[in-house]
Parts: sequence; C-alpha cells; structure tokens
Amino acid sequence: MSTLARARCRAKAHPLAMDAVLATAVLVCMVAGSFVEPRHRESVSWALRTPDPLSLLLMTLGAAALVFRRRAPMTVLALTGALSVIESVTGDPRAPVAMSAVIALYTVASTTDRPTTWRVGLLTMTVLTGAAMAAGPLPWYAQENLGIFAWTGIGATAGDAVRSRRAFVQAIRERAEKAERTREEEARRRVAEERLRIARDLHDVVAHHIALVNVQAGVAAHVMDKRPDQAKEALAHVREASRSALNELRATVGLLRQSGDPEAPTEPAPGLDRLDELTGTFRSAGLHIEVARADQGTSLPAAVDLAAYRIIQEALTNVQKHAGPQAKAEVSVVRVGPNIEITVLDDGRGEHETEDGGGHGLLGMRERVTALRGTLTTGPRYGGGFRVHAILPVKNRAPTGEGPA
Repeated sequence: MSTLARARCRAKAHPLAMDAVLATAVLVCMVAGSFVEPRHRESVSWALRTPDPLSLLLMTLGAAALVFRRRAPMTVLALTGALSVIESVTGDPRAPVAMSAVIALYTVASTTDRPTTWRVGLLTMTVLTGAAMAAGPLPWYAQENLGIFAWTGIGATAGDAVRSRRAFVQAIRERAEKAERTREEEARRRVAEERLRIARDLHDVVAHHIALVNVQAGVAAHVMDKRPDQAKEALAHVREASRSALNELRATVGLLRQSGDPEAPTEPAPGLDRLDELTGTFRSAGLHIEVARADQGTSLPAAVDLAAYRIIQEALTNVQKHAGPQAKAEVSVVRVGPNIEITVLDDGRGEHETEDGGGHGLLGMRERVTALRGTLTTGPRYGGGFRVHAILPVKNRAPTGEGPA
C-alpha cells in the first residue's frame, strides 16, 4: 500500500483528528497573513505589522470551529461567517478571518445537494462581501472586498465539484456491485437448472431400469424351481437392464466431470431412433405394447428428441409399476403440423402416481415439456387405464406475453 493510500485510510479512520490538523494549518496561514500589510499608492508594496488582539481572537475562534465542520457544517459556516463579518467591519487593517468561512462553505457544498449549495453559497457571498463593502474601513471597490467575493465563490464551486465526483464514483461502484450480484444470481440460477436437469435424467434412468430389474427378478424367483430355463432368461434380462442402467448413469454422471477429467461421456443422448430398443426391454419384461408412428422423415432437435424419449420411457415405467400384470400399453408418435405429439395409453386397473403424490415421474415429464414450451396432459381414462399426452414443438416458438421468456 502506498503512502498516499495509507494516509487516506488514516483520515477515514480518524476524521476528527484530521480536522484538528486542518484547523491548525488554517490558523497558521491566517496568523501569518495578518502580519502582512498591503500598501496602495503609486505601486503595490508590502510591510510588516502587528495584528490586533481582537483579530487574533477571531482567527483562533474561526480555526477552532473548523474542528467540528463534519459534525455540524451549517453551524460552523454560520459561526465562521459571523466572525468574518465582525473582522470585516472592525479590523483596520483587516486580518484574513474569512479563510475559515471559505473552508466551512466548501464543507457545506461537499456534503449537501446542489440547490442547497447554490442558496448557501450566494447567501454567504452576499453577506460577507456586502458587509465588507458597506461597513468596512476600506473603499467598496477595494481589491480585498472583491477577494472575499472570489474566494467564497471558489469554495462553493470546489465543494460542489467534489460532491459531484463522489456521487459519480459511488454510482459507478453501485452499478459494478449490482452487475456482480446479477452475474452471481445468473450463475446460481444456471447451476440450479443444471442440477434439476441431471436429477430428472437420473430419475428417468433409475426408475425405468430398476422397475425392469424388479419385474424380471420376481419372475426368476417365481419360476426358478419349476422352469429353470425361463428363470435363466429372466436373469439375462436383469443383467441386460442393469448394464443399460449403469451405462446411462455413467453417461449422465459424466456431465458432472470437470473439463480436464478423463473419460468424458461421448455417447449421444437417446432419442426416438431408439424407441424400438426401449419398447423391446418392456416387452421382454412381460408388458404388451403396441407402437404406432406417423413421424417418418421428421428431424427433431436434440432437446425435443430426448424429451420425447424420456416421456415415453417414464410413461411405460409407470404402466409397468402401476397398471397391473395384464395391462396393455399403446404408444403413438405423430407429427401434426409444427408439433410432434406423444401419446401413451394403458388399460390397467392400478393406481397411477399423481403430481401431488410422492412420485416424481409426472412432475419430471411436465418440467421437460414446459422447458420446450409444449403442453402435457395426464389423467385416468374413462373405463379404466391412464393417458399421457404431450405436444412438443418441433421448432422453437416465439414466447407469448411481455418480454422474453
């Protein structure tokens, strides 16, 4: 830290001490100036003189008042102004008591607003200069009288300039702090969104594959003694489902790696091109599924393709868990105008999860669809079963309402 910076820190830490030092310096300057007497004849000359005791008293009182200029600037200005008027009327020759009033006026201008500075500055200049011209011992046009007018104007102008600069610096600092807070809030928001997306993916992967593992393990345990071949087939499905779960978990958790970590995930996110593989895993678990597609030739954005796959995966997982052992499911993927419509129906008699319940599957579906500006409709069917219907825009649509989404 430089010497100037250390001095500023000490000044801010001990303002009263710094004002006492300033008052002492002003008193020394006023006393030194009171020993000089100007002569106005054919040419300007200077001579030494001894100041009057009253002038010394007025200078001391004016300098002492400056010690409290930060605490009561208006009071100090009124006191030093009154002392200056007394010196202007009684002093002959005059002592520079007005220097304390100039410092006090500077303090007022640097700590108040501009209208107050204008009013107080004009009043101070008028009173001090008018008193010196009207009741002083010198002629009204004497340069000492004009000097009082000039110095008070300089004090007010300098104080206003300092106040304006402080306000400008403070505004810049506040804008910088606000921008920093905005960046931090944006970063926290993005982190929260990324965590939510990863949690959604993890839920979809775990719920789907663990449900399959649970069903196949139950089948294997049931037929282990009587039909070992079918038990082996069920265990093979368990192994395949667990391997798929591990692979997808590895790919999802790999997103949390740092940029320099090795073995970053390179497998693309699943989409509707893997729909047959997805439905095959459910069929192998004993679920009857019919698939109808009318989206041939449609190229979907990666986010829409992933969302469609996850919606079907979660809907079929719910059918597997809640619709009952004899349930049948129907999956349809249809391109309708600018949208792709996903429908999953079942005729089960089980109780499906709801968004108000403990499950997160339907909530995750709705979050995915909402993020893509689509719509999701879920609920029981008339006559039994459950229906999941999602409409996803193939292209990004302009947000509705005021301002960007």
